[in-house]
Amino acid sequence: MSFKILVVDDEPDIVDYLVTQLAERGYATLTARDGQQALAQVAAEAPDLILLDWVMPVMDGLEVCRRLKASEETRLIPVIIVTALDGIDSRIKGIEAGADDFLTKPLNERQLLARVQTALKLKHAVDRQLGELRRIRDHFARFVPEAVRRLVASDPTAPALAKRERDVSVLFVDLSGYMTLSELLAPEALNGLVERYFSSFLDGIQEGGGDVNETAGDGFMAIFEDRDPRAHAVRAIDTALDLLARVQRLNREAGPAPLAIHTGINSGPALVGATRFEGAHGARWTFTASGVVTILAARLAAAAGPNQLFVGPETILRAADRYAVEVPETATLPRVPEGVQAYRILGPARAG
Repeated sequence: MSFKILVVDDEPDIVDYLVTQLAERGYATLTARDGQQALAQVAAEAPDLILLDWVMPVMDGLEVCRRLKASEETRLIPVIIVTALDGIDSRIKGIEAGADDFLTKPLNERQLLARVQTALKLKHAVDRQLGELRRIRDHFARFVPEAVRRLVASDPTAPALAKRERDVSVLFVDLSGYMTLSELLAPEALNGLVERYFSSFLDGIQEGGGDVNETAGDGFMAIFEDRDPRAHAVRAIDTALDLLARVQRLNREAGPAPLAIHTGINSGPALVGATRFEGAHGARWTFTASGVVTILAARLAAAAGPNQLFVGPETILRAADRYAVEVPETATLPRVPEGVQAYRILGPARAG
C-alpha cells in the first residue's frame, strides 16, 4: 500500500529534507508552505498523514490542527507536529489542539521514520476497522426502513422512535401468480425471479419517496409522508402506477406465467413509529403505521383485481383532479367495509 504524506513547513530546506527521506522509503508526498495552503491541500486531496510545522505565516500549525480535528471529514487524519519548541507547555498546547505526535527540530532520521511508520500503521488499522463497520452498517441498512435511518442519524443516542400520530398515505402491494410459477420453476429459479420483481419494486418505492417497512410472504407495505398531505397521497399513487408499469415490463421478459400485483392506498392519520413484540425468547422491533388507515389500505389491495390500483375516499379527495378514476360497484368488493367507497385509478388524467 502506498501512503500519501502532506509536509507543511515554511522552510524550503526542511521541506526538501522531509520529502527526500519519505520518497526514499516509497511514500508519496504533498507539500504546503503555510497553514492556509495546508487546509486547501487537504480539501483537494486528503493525505494519510500530515507532518505539520508549528510556527508559520498566515496560519500557524496549532490552528490548522484544531480545524482538522474539528471536521468530521478530516479528524481521523493523524497529525505529527514538527517544531523547535520542546517544552512541556508546548506539548500540552499541541495535545489540546489534537496533535497525535511530536517531532523536535533538528530532526533525527531514525526517529522521524519510526514516528511516521507508527502513525501510518495506526491509520491503516483504523481505516480497516471503519471499512468493516461501514460494510456491516450497509448490510443491516437493507433491513431497516429509511425513516428509521433518518431518525437514528438525527439523534443516534435517543432516536424518536416512539409512535406518534402522523398524516400518511399507506400503500399495500400483494403479488399473485406465485403458486402457478412454483409448479413451473425450480425453487432457485423461482426465488431469483421473485427477487428480481421485488428489487424493482423497492427501487420504485425509494424513488417515489416511500419507506418499505413491512414485508410478508408475497406482499409488502410502504408509508409515504410529507408536510403537505396532498403531496404524499399523489406520490403514493404515482409510485403505485409506476409499480404496475414495472410489472408489465418484467412480465414481458419473464416468460410463460406472468405475475400480477394488487395495490391499495389509503390516506389519513395513523400511529407511526416503533412497535415492540415481546416473546418468551426475546423481543422484536418493527417500524410501522397502525390504525384504520392501514387496515383499509390492506383491504383495498385485497379487493383490487390483478394489476389494479384501488384507493380510499380520503386519498381520492386529495388527488382526484390528477387522475382518471373509475368507481366500481361497492357490492362487488366484499373485503371493503360497508359504506366505504373504493376508487380505481386508471392512470394520469388526460390533458384538456
